[in-house]
Amino acid sequence: MNYFQEFIDRRETYSVKWDKVKQLYHAENELLPMWVADMDFHPPESVRKAVSERAGHGLYGYTYIADSVKQAITDWMQRRMDWSIKADWIQFSHGVVPSIGKAVQALTEPGDGILLQSPVYPPFFSMIKDNNRTVIDSPLVESGGTYTVDFDDFEEKLKQSRMFLMCSPHNPVGRVWSNYELTRMVELCDKHDVIIVSDEIHGDLVFPPYKQIPTASIPGASMRTITLAAPSKTFNLAGLQASFIVTENESYRKKMEQIDKQNGFFTLNTFGILAMEAAYERGEPWLEELLLYLEDNMKLVDSYLQAELPDLRLIPAEATYLMWIDCRKTGLSDAEITKALKEKGRLALNPGKSFGEAGSGFVRMNIACPRDTVKEGLKRLKKTFTS
Repeated sequence: MNYFQEFIDRRETYSVKWDKVKQLYHAENELLPMWVADMDFHPPESVRKAVSERAGHGLYGYTYIADSVKQAITDWMQRRMDWSIKADWIQFSHGVVPSIGKAVQALTEPGDGILLQSPVYPPFFSMIKDNNRTVIDSPLVESGGTYTVDFDDFEEKLKQSRMFLMCSPHNPVGRVWSNYELTRMVELCDKHDVIIVSDEIHGDLVFPPYKQIPTASIPGASMRTITLAAPSKTFNLAGLQASFIVTENESYRKKMEQIDKQNGFFTLNTFGILAMEAAYERGEPWLEELLLYLEDNMKLVDSYLQAELPDLRLIPAEATYLMWIDCRKTGLSDAEITKALKEKGRLALNPGKSFGEAGSGFVRMNIACPRDTVKEGLKRLKKTFTS
């Protein structure tokens, strides 16, 4: 695991996380970026080798997606998720967010209600609004250091909705939905004839003893569920813009294919294709080591907050490398927290309110970085909240 300890200087590489942070946070001084969800680690050597060898070939013309790529995906899902899917259920996309847009455009009409569960990944809101649909929010309930679904409210909101945009595992609260929770949500969506779009991009980043259950694998779910996934979060490949969509429902697939035709989308970029295949075929040992390293980083954050910052509380993450930290005991407003982080701590975290009103009083911290960076981030967090 020594390669996770290495600090890799990402400055002046057009990194959003490192090179845009000062501008995006309107900061006068340099900030330590622990915000946007990518990792400060190299991807598996198998991925780097595949991309490097292809780059060395020197010709970058049109590339098709070979059947072996779909085979790598189906094998991965069977091996990691115990989920059997067929190759013809798979479509490709440049990212999960474009996939959300495609599903919304293909399967709903302007003005339709689309249900989400805040606090949630900000593009859920924007993709609904930017496509002239209506946000219907059934906020998760925070109690006892975890988040749960208010099923009475969830069902009531489904009555106003054509589609349910699910986050599984949930970003930012780190929940891995249980079989019971998934089954109940699926049953209610079936009862009210609501399409499920399940963003499962963090599905490989689950900590024991929790286990990711694909929503579409729940009995009765497959024909109304569209699963969105990618190797980008798992293997740190976001810049290669390669993701995929899985649905058994042929009607859904045809409608989304029509959107692709209208937009002129027909393939992925050369390096994204190669990286996806290499990651799913040969990246598993690296992932197992990554999960151990991330879990130790999370334990460090938890113990530090308890010892040094008792007014802050970590919501334990069952998945993802994104720590959801409760700052409400500080008595500071969201604006005051943001200002203190920037000016006192010189630390860039995601403000909780960007995930919806239910995120007020929280911040999100990305710990997918070397342990020394996590330690420095925690020192800056302490400086932020120390008089």
